Amino acid sequence: MLRTMIGIVIGTALAFIMFAAHTPNSQAAQEVCEITGKVSNFNFTVKDINGKDVALSVFKGNVVLLDFWATWCPPCKKEIPGFIGLYNKYRSRGLVVLGVSVDDSTSDVKKFAKQFKMNYPVLIGHDRDDLKQAFAPMPGFPTTFVIARDGTICFQHTGFTPLEQFEHKIKALL
Repeated sequence: MLRTMIGIVIGTALAFIMFAAHTPNSQAAQEVCEITGKVSNFNFTVKDINGKDVALSVFKGNVVLLDFWATWCPPCKKEIPGFIGLYNKYRSRGLVVLGVSVDDSTSDVKKFAKQFKMNYPVLIGHDRDDLKQAFAPMPGFPTTFVIARDGTICFQHTGFTPLEQFEHKIKALL
C-alpha cells in the first residue's frame, strides 16, 4: 500500500514536470502575442520547390515562422541564414520554418535554396494571391509572421528584422 502511494506521488510529480517542460510560458506568450492577433489560415495546399503538394494544415500545433520572400530581395538574403539557424536550434521543440517564395521562376528558387542551404520547406507562392491575402497586409518583402501553436499570429514584420527579435518571440512560444 505504501509503495503504491509512493508510486502514485512520484508518477504524479513526474507527469507534472513533463507537462511543465512542454507547456509554453503563458506569461511570455501573452507578452509576445498581440491581444488582437488574428488567427492564421492554414487551409491551403501549396507546391514546394520540387512540385510536391504541401498541406499547411499539417503544421498546426507547432510554432511557425512563415516568411514570404524573394531571391531578388537583399533583406531576404540577409535574414534567411538566421532562419536556417533558428530551425536547426528549435525544430526539436516544435518550431517550423516555412519559406514562401514569391518569385516567378521555380528554377531560380531551387538554385537559391541550394546555394543558401535552406533546410526548411520552401514553398512556391507566385500566383497564389489567395495565400498572400490570407496573411495580408504585405507591404513588401520579406514579410515574416510568427504564429503560436494555437494559430494566433503573434508577430508580423516587413523588411529586415534582427534575428534576436524573432528568437525572443519563438522562445516564448515554445
